[in-house]
Amino acid sequence: MSKKVVIVSTTPRKNGNSEILATEFMKGAVDNGNDVRMIKVREMDLKFCKGCFSCQKTNKCVIKDDFTKEMLYDICKADVLVFATPVYYYASSGQLKTFIDRMNPLFNVKQNIHDIYIIATAAENEARTFKGVKEDIKGYVDCYDDKKIKGTLFAGGVNDVGEVKTHKTYMKKAYDMGHKIK
Repeated sequence: MSKKVVIVSTTPRKNGNSEILATEFMKGAVDNGNDVRMIKVREMDLKFCKGCFSCQKTNKCVIKDDFTKEMLYDICKADVLVFATPVYYYASSGQLKTFIDRMNPLFNVKQNIHDIYIIATAAENEARTFKGVKEDIKGYVDCYDDKKIKGTLFAGGVNDVGEVKTHKTYMKKAYDMGHKIK
């Protein structure tokens, strides 16, 4: 049985390394018969959450930008949610944090999402580089009883736009991780 997968790419760079890996993940998932949608945050007008909590009563956000009710609907109907981010100062990008904050209208809504995947890239290749990203997303996951981080891919040692393409191991890992979804 196929799954509905939503990938959230939060790199501000066109052809950024994390998005390249997200695209490989998507190819693997599609090749295994899944329905996949990628949201590219850099192409959105995405404003910061106001913290008004109006969405907790109405299940919709009061902010008028590209974060639409239809996008929220797609996310809550997904079985799998993938976050792809560059690592900034040992944490996820601000774009990812803003996107997750804006998902607040879904907090009291029944969601299909159970499995979360993380793809992160960084110039630095130390083991601790990815720790902050994982903790950021774990903070989101821990707010729900039925969600878990199912897989992670950290690709360190890539800085220049598109550089990850020269690392065949990372590319294969991304494809294989997506292809395992069924």
